[in-house]
Amino acid sequence: MKIAFLGTYPPRECGIGIFTKNLFDSIIPNSSTANTSSRAEIKPLEGYVVAMNDHDNTYSYPGEVKLTIRQEHQRDYLEAVKYINLSGADLCILEHEFGIFGGQNGIYILPLLHRLEIPLIVTLHTVVERSSYTEKAVLMQICKMAYRVVVMSHKAIEFLVNLYGVPREKIEFIEHGVPDIHFNQEDSKKEFKLDNKKLLLTFGILSRNKGIETVIRALPKVIEKHPEVIYMILGKTHPNVLYHSGEEYRTYLQLLVKNHKLKDHVVFLNEFIGQRELFKYLSASDIYITPYLNEAQITSGTLSYAVGVGSAVVSTPYWHALELLAEGRGKLFKFNDSDELSTILLSLLDNPKDLNQIRKKAYDYGRTITWPKSGEKYLNLLKEVLKANPEVIFKPETLIDPLLLPPFSLDHIVRLTDDTGIIQHAKYGIPNLKEGYCLDDNSRALLMVLMSYCQTKDKQALKLAPIYLSYIHYMQNKDGTFRNFLSFSRDFLDEVGSEDSFGRTIWALGYLLANAPNDAYYQTGRLVFFDAVPNFEKIKSIRGIANTILGICYYLKTNPSDDAITETLKRLTGVLIEHYERNSTPDWPWFESLFAYDNGILPLALLHSAELLNDEKVTQIGIQSMEFLTEITLKDGYLSIIGNENWYKQGGERAMFAQQPLDALAMILMFQQAYHITREKEYLRKLFSCFMWFLGENDLRMSLFDFETKGCCDGLESYGINRNQGAESSLAYLISYLTVLQAFERIEEKELVN
Repeated sequence: MKIAFLGTYPPRECGIGIFTKNLFDSIIPNSSTANTSSRAEIKPLEGYVVAMNDHDNTYSYPGEVKLTIRQEHQRDYLEAVKYINLSGADLCILEHEFGIFGGQNGIYILPLLHRLEIPLIVTLHTVVERSSYTEKAVLMQICKMAYRVVVMSHKAIEFLVNLYGVPREKIEFIEHGVPDIHFNQEDSKKEFKLDNKKLLLTFGILSRNKGIETVIRALPKVIEKHPEVIYMILGKTHPNVLYHSGEEYRTYLQLLVKNHKLKDHVVFLNEFIGQRELFKYLSASDIYITPYLNEAQITSGTLSYAVGVGSAVVSTPYWHALELLAEGRGKLFKFNDSDELSTILLSLLDNPKDLNQIRKKAYDYGRTITWPKSGEKYLNLLKEVLKANPEVIFKPETLIDPLLLPPFSLDHIVRLTDDTGIIQHAKYGIPNLKEGYCLDDNSRALLMVLMSYCQTKDKQALKLAPIYLSYIHYMQNKDGTFRNFLSFSRDFLDEVGSEDSFGRTIWALGYLLANAPNDAYYQTGRLVFFDAVPNFEKIKSIRGIANTILGICYYLKTNPSDDAITETLKRLTGVLIEHYERNSTPDWPWFESLFAYDNGILPLALLHSAELLNDEKVTQIGIQSMEFLTEITLKDGYLSIIGNENWYKQGGERAMFAQQPLDALAMILMFQQAYHITREKEYLRKLFSCFMWFLGENDLRMSLFDFETKGCCDGLESYGINRNQGAESSLAYLISYLTVLQAFERIEEKELVN
């Protein structure tokens, strides 16, 4: 039988990775820790690992790792499940922790699990009592698809049954395994030059919830009586914390040590060490401390290790500690209570007999949870599942297939961008500096990189954002309007830009205010946005109005109590409705007497406005106009855009060529919003059909995406493809791409409530 293991894995520095490695070694034959007594009925047993990579980091994995998944890349999950299904694996074991999978609350793992064609066992490393809607829904969906759910504490069983509705018979209790490694305390102390010292130890990945400051505040009283005490904080900062906040927490702790004059008694070892070295430190310690700040810790591998090696543990009463330290296997102190901690530490240091009794009880219990014993329990579970041969029921409908998409790349956008902004045009794939910059494209570029960062946490996208935001700020006039064009030599080429460029800028700024990656960007965006507000109601162009409506709607989603902007939204929406009522007829339900450019933006704006205003009439007109546009452009099963040569006048013939990527983008966004407010799956199918226009499902059956440059060609012409790859077309492609991925995610989210 073959087992697929899915989780983080060494050398990635992650506690769950170590767990996955220990589990793999305790189950698969020919490993140093493998126990063979229960294998007779399931021989031959082999396995491999699918490893989760954080962000875009790569690692030199051992041979058992056959495939990796980049955390924020949806297509990687789908490629992985295809590999697993075709690998001959009979069963998959998933190590689940919300933070190691991509998307909101790790939702990206669901498409993989939905498509898994073999039975699933999941080990839950986190089960929370008070979860967000999505956290709860994701966990419930995973438990629904799993044949067995393994937890490591009785509290987790209680939560799963009472809060998540998981049948009790589906849940298996297997305690966190402990490596069977032993060192002599005296020898270990000598090796670390800690002779004649009393070592207090905390280890693990550092983050604010660890509560190490509680220990530091407790030390002065302890050291006053026991100056031989050394407190060692062993561990690197959590990668996610490092990614977002750097070493802020470690610096705070170091300042605390300095202020309490403890520099000779506190040691920081900023390392992620191997298991053997870790167990030497544990063996050398006199007291192990876990000072977590709240009870919501359902499993702690560090605590299991400390008990397993026979440490005298002093801990706050979080859930796992309450269970593991029961019956005298450790001491508990109240959260954030440095005084009580001082008292307990002094009592233990003053009474070696009590200390040794705790150590013995912990050690005796630790013998029952070594990895060979935990691995044996997993083997018995595997036997049960494989004998039952459960049927895999769930097969999702394929409305969107991300595997048809080329890999996402910002290469061409980086090529077009300098320290001023994004260059407007290109000759083939090379920036055309003669044409300079424009506001439209820098606004689109800001929207795209913000979408990219929100969805994929792409650092490169985040680095580009201030360039485009600075361009927008630079081009704003004192009255809040904007110039549009800037030469390559940074000379203004107009006094006031078009209303379309104004509206697109408000759209990007509104999106920024709803999705700002940090406060500096938010404050700058807010300043520019509100300087522009007095001009909102001066706009006459219906496309300028439509783009402005989109920006207002994004702003109001996070600022719903802004009554003045809400009133502006109502008035601008009223202008679009008035245009529709004035020009529409029973056989021409449209806003003008012709289809021109960027047509989908008009229904799109109404559908966004309808969501916020909850206005049935606005919804109805948005849907009617959308359906009419769909009838004209999607009637043959693929997108055929109204050409910009002569457009399509009522009663006339439609232009076929000068089809622009901007129109495809508007259609894609329109169908995404239609699905969002109606939940009708057919809109997702149409959305994906429109995206495939970029990849060759169009009137010329030619791809506009250039697989070499990673740019998008400027349009379909009567002579073929316009091979120039300017900013507008490439940004339209990338925003469309990100919209498809977001729509795919929403399909998976919808399954959560079914």
